[in-house]
Amino acid sequence: MKTNILYNYVLILLIVACLYACGVSKFIPEGESLYTGAKIDIKSEQEIKNTKKVSKELHTLLEPEPNSQFLGIRPGLYFHYKAQKANPGFLNRWFNKKFGEEPVYLSDVNPQRIEELMLNRLDNRGFFYSMVSSEIDSTQKHAAIKFKAELQTPYTLEQFKLDKDSLPIYADISSALTKTQIRPGQRFDLELMKYERERIDHELKQKGYYNFNPDFLIFEVDTNRYDTKKFDLFLRLKKNVPKKSLIPYIIDSISVYPNFSIETDTTVSSRSSVVNGIDFYQKEEFFKPKKLESYILFGVGQKYNSENSRLTSNRLSSLGNYKYVNIRFKERDTTDTDSVGSLSADIYLSPLTKRSVRAELQAVTKSNGFAGPGVSVTYNNRNLFRGGETLGISGNFAYETQLSGGNDTGLSSIAGGLRADLIIPTLVPFSPKSFKYAVPKTKISLGTDILKRSKLYTLTSFNGSFGYTWNANKYVYHELDPININYVNLSNTTDEFTAILDKNPFLRQSFEQQFIAGLTYSFTYNELVDSNKSHPFYVSTSLDIAGNALNLLSGSKTTIFGLEYAQYAKADVDFRYYIKWGNEQALVTRLYGGWGIPFGNSSTLPFVKQFFSGGPYSVRAFNIRSLGPGTFSSDENGTNSFFDQSGNLKLEGNLEYRFPIWNYLKGALFADAGNVWLTNEIEISEDEPIENKEFNEELIAKGKFGSNWAKELGIGLGFGLRVDIQSFVIRLDLASPLQVPYLPEGERIRTPFLDGGSDNLIFNFAIGYPF
Repeated sequence: MKTNILYNYVLILLIVACLYACGVSKFIPEGESLYTGAKIDIKSEQEIKNTKKVSKELHTLLEPEPNSQFLGIRPGLYFHYKAQKANPGFLNRWFNKKFGEEPVYLSDVNPQRIEELMLNRLDNRGFFYSMVSSEIDSTQKHAAIKFKAELQTPYTLEQFKLDKDSLPIYADISSALTKTQIRPGQRFDLELMKYERERIDHELKQKGYYNFNPDFLIFEVDTNRYDTKKFDLFLRLKKNVPKKSLIPYIIDSISVYPNFSIETDTTVSSRSSVVNGIDFYQKEEFFKPKKLESYILFGVGQKYNSENSRLTSNRLSSLGNYKYVNIRFKERDTTDTDSVGSLSADIYLSPLTKRSVRAELQAVTKSNGFAGPGVSVTYNNRNLFRGGETLGISGNFAYETQLSGGNDTGLSSIAGGLRADLIIPTLVPFSPKSFKYAVPKTKISLGTDILKRSKLYTLTSFNGSFGYTWNANKYVYHELDPININYVNLSNTTDEFTAILDKNPFLRQSFEQQFIAGLTYSFTYNELVDSNKSHPFYVSTSLDIAGNALNLLSGSKTTIFGLEYAQYAKADVDFRYYIKWGNEQALVTRLYGGWGIPFGNSSTLPFVKQFFSGGPYSVRAFNIRSLGPGTFSSDENGTNSFFDQSGNLKLEGNLEYRFPIWNYLKGALFADAGNVWLTNEIEISEDEPIENKEFNEELIAKGKFGSNWAKELGIGLGFGLRVDIQSFVIRLDLASPLQVPYLPEGERIRTPFLDGGSDNLIFNFAIGYPF
């Protein structure tokens, strides 16, 4: 008790000392006052709607920003002042470089300029004749500014009309105005009018008006008809707009150069072929014109459409065969009497290197004590059949051995695989023109893998799939595999592993069904692709259904082609929310849930389809795949820690704060929680030995999902370092358990990094961010 009281006193003294040390008043020069910020008091003569939005806009005009604070102190400013000493020392210079802030004094603020900006903003929002004043609230060393904005009743729109004449373009402007956001009853809003001009310009660009410009449109306001604060709004074209800007343009020729050299800026002079009026120029056939034409969304004789041009550029870029895509439009000579102009379109495509080989040497270390070398080789052939097809062949080999682990020392595994992927830039057999945003792709894959674990088993698998991928828009991605086949063969089982299977029917049943055939679908919505979003979120969900088609083909049989096939449905969802601010700082939250249900021919999910928890991309305070199911632990039952633990239900949550340290070095503080459970019953044969029955009953009791699931979560805290070089990330995380689910209830809570034995500290080495 006395120790705790002494500890609290020391902690309080340290906090007081830090607060005193970080005080900056003594550093402020004579005659200066530290600027601490500004407040805005908004008043109006009558109730006005949406004043919160007006207040938010006015606050954006407050400049400069005062020095940042943390718990009432200004550490950044403190580090700056300390670094200005004659001999600041290395630490003070380093802290100043990383966290220091230049002081912001009252003399740096121009209240009159801010008042003018506020009045201008209020005028732009319809609050004409408003008043803004300011006063300084200061002490000896600090000063703040109070602004007072007195809003007048805003002007509101009575009617909005297009003031048109006989020019044909007015018909298209009138059509565009059917989607206007300007409505009667709205306040005068200059920003909305600017947006409306840009929107109308965008609409006209889709109708052929190649030379139009939003500045050619002008809004006029009339308040003379009303005694109250109302106005009429008129839209018209400015005078003396160039004639070529008032007429639509037709594309009269299209030339494509599929093998353009960006280095020499050269093209082939002779025409090689014509498809649907489009000329293709290539000395030798690099890309089949008929196939390339299907990715171009505009044609000869059509009106110019800027959106189709942009989407065509996106589609050609997403083929994966070109490093450079450029579409150039050129005006033909047009006389003053012409009502329609003409354009020529030239499409320049500079190819990537057709063939490439990449080899990688790897050194793998895992949190379960396994380490070893690995090698992978990948061969790519782009534009294989001169239609944008990409063939990728990859092979990998890895050897791992248990460097530490008590009785498990000396265990090893050999893994190898060969995979071939053919990607065709279309939805076979559909036309790619039905997908305008990006080129959809058909993917055909074949592969084989072998995993040999010493003293246990050899697992050989063959897999094949046929499916489609496509981007619906900037954020949405779909992947559908209507055919997905996997054959798994377990062989060379040792007596030790056979004993494990005999003891654990859940595990045995998961290895028995060797043939998996079904459908998989995944949907992803990803706002991280937009770097301007400060609060992006990411959600991905997938569905995996197997065995239904085979069940129809085989009737009531449990096998097909002599192989027992699996039947199950499995779904998961991964949700992430990011809060970004300042200099590369972010708070990331993640929630994950997955559930698989075996049915019909299956009593458990196949081993390769089960859920696992723990490791560098999961709950980092626990070894890889070592959590669960529930409160069960394989170690305490002597089943061998080399074997993975699994379940058919998984819940996981993560919280991580990321911050920069120096240049490419980043830091992180994190908390993880998760586990796997069993939800389906496990059949226990009456002929099982008593020892096996006891083990199975314990597995069911400890692994079953129930109302106390929160007390069965593996929870850990940790910190990490990341070397982030142009999105290539080497990650080092050190974590420690806070709650250990397989310990007796009442003993599961630990003090991270202090309590526990050899498993108290878990080191994770990984490539890439965990989420």
